[in-house]
This record gives sequence, structure tokens and C-alpha cells, in this order.
Amino acid sequence: MDYRTRIRNIREDHDYTQAQIGQILHKSQQGYNHIEAGRAELKIDDLIILCQFYNLSADYVIGLIDTPTALK
Repeated sequence: MDYRTRIRNIREDHDYTQAQIGQILHKSQQGYNHIEAGRAELKIDDLIILCQFYNLSADYVIGLIDTPTALK
């Protein structure tokens, strides 16, 4: 699974909108949408924020592993 699908699924599983996650990342809804849609890349700083926000490992968020793992 690619990371775009994974971050969309995580967001939807937690019942957040793109606008809400955009605010957390200091982006507009459209800016965050561009990441999920593949028109922009996820920056490492944004990945770190998402991992901390969802309490998930980066390996899971970017799709390297399929089992959700909490941060240690």
C-alpha cells in the first residue's frame, strides 16, 4: 500500500477531515488534499507531526509495515 492511501485510511479511521489534518500540519485543506492525491509530496516534518498526532510509527504510516505500531 502506498503512503497516500495509508494516510487517507488513517485519517478516515479517526474520523478527521482533510481540513482538520491540514490545520495540524499548518496547511490548507487543499494543500493536504494535494498530498493525499499525489500532487504534492509528504515532507519529513509533516510525517513526524502525523506520527506523533496519531501515535503511530513512521514505518506504518508510510506503508513499510502493515501492523499499526505505536510510538515508543
